[in-house]
Amino acid sequence: MDFQAFTNSLDQAEPSADLPPPLRALWHQAKGNWDQAHRLVQGEKTEAAAWVHAFLHRVDGDADNAGYWYGIAGREHCAGSLSSEWEEIAGELLGEPALEVDH
Repeated sequence: MDFQAFTNSLDQAEPSADLPPPLRALWHQAKGNWDQAHRLVQGEKTEAAAWVHAFLHRVDGDADNAGYWYGIAGREHCAGSLSSEWEEIAGELLGEPALEVDH
């Protein structure tokens, strides 16, 4: 799936079952379901899941927890907009690095 197909899938009722948990989590967060998104990455042990987990805590306003997860993901704490970071993460996880976001 490419970035455009992923963003178009937000019109659907559910994400594609073929997506890995970090991308399904981003999908659910974009649809306003933070709790489901968090559940999907909370137990995952990948850097991708940690990056999404950090982003989710940033969305939630918990900078300290976000910082912890950015560290686990090997990423700098993002200072750009939430929407830009969402696009950056989704693009990279889909193999289409898109935006350069202020970190």
